[in-house]
Amino acid sequence: MHVPDGFINAPTSAVTGVVAAGAIAVSLRGARRELDERTAPLAGLVAAFIFAVQMLNFPVAAGTSGHLLGGALAAILVGPYTGVLCVSVVLLMQGILFADGGLTALGVNITDMAIVTTVVAYALFRGLVKLLPRTRRSVTVASFVAALVSVPAAALAFTLMYWIGGTTDVSIGKVATAMIGVHVLIGIGEAAITALTVGAVIAVRPDLVYGARGLQQRLKLRVNGELVDAPDASGTAEAPAPVAARSHRKVWISGLVASLVLAGFVSFYASANPDGLEKVAADKGIDKKAEEHANADSPLADYGVKDIANARVSGGLAGVIGVGVTVVAGSAVFWAVRRRRSDDTSPSSTSSSSTSV
Repeated sequence: MHVPDGFINAPTSAVTGVVAAGAIAVSLRGARRELDERTAPLAGLVAAFIFAVQMLNFPVAAGTSGHLLGGALAAILVGPYTGVLCVSVVLLMQGILFADGGLTALGVNITDMAIVTTVVAYALFRGLVKLLPRTRRSVTVASFVAALVSVPAAALAFTLMYWIGGTTDVSIGKVATAMIGVHVLIGIGEAAITALTVGAVIAVRPDLVYGARGLQQRLKLRVNGELVDAPDASGTAEAPAPVAARSHRKVWISGLVASLVLAGFVSFYASANPDGLEKVAADKGIDKKAEEHANADSPLADYGVKDIANARVSGGLAGVIGVGVTVVAGSAVFWAVRRRRSDDTSPSSTSSSSTSV
């Protein structure tokens, strides 16, 4: 659902740019509370994984394909504020390096694909988790439903933005019907990917899933006639630090390898059909005023490496580069946010603030 330049007029693009900038600023502050020693090392990996899976377009219907948006997945794994930042990093890398999504439309894409999907998905997820039994399976079910709803919600958000600032004279009712209809189908794929990924992480390290925190009851042991909390063996405070570090490292390496394989190899077999937005734009005439991307001559434009004739090698190498750049950029952002939190909560900063009071 990457919106290219020319679909939305300049004033509306500017407004969405301000909205996106404000949301990112708020998310940077909110992410300080979400990122800790468990999630901070994984947030950059989540961004890289979303980048990789977005390369895997899957067929839906009538010559149309879809791909993961990732807002629900990121929000559930690392928190809603951090999730907005994860998807924003992905969109920034795609727009600058791969000419995917217009640069003047970056605000539109962040608002639609990062903010709307994350807010809608996480709000619905939290509501479902409160209603369902407090089990790991409930988290997976809630992830599926939240991800499913987030995709047509993003399609509706695009329709509203197009209604306000579209550059062609097209019936907004027809656009809404087509966009929401096809993205409900795409949402099923999004839901399956999200639920499978969340379920896989919960099966290995449930403590690393932000959306599952507080759902597990501590095991009680009877000692000398009294019930006490059993030791936590999941790599938290009671577990030895080296064990927790090794466990984090295994998850991180496994996730990175999976991302590289998906982007570098599996992506070659992705559907070549246009995605939901591209199909609707072509059918309804929305793309009449589409503009060429400013970075169309990028060495990695269209997810291929320039001057490499072999399509398999070119696409695979571009995917590997994309995963590498995204994990580095994302990790740098989240490391900086985590360091800022550490500085804010350090004894020296606390004592100085107390003295000033």
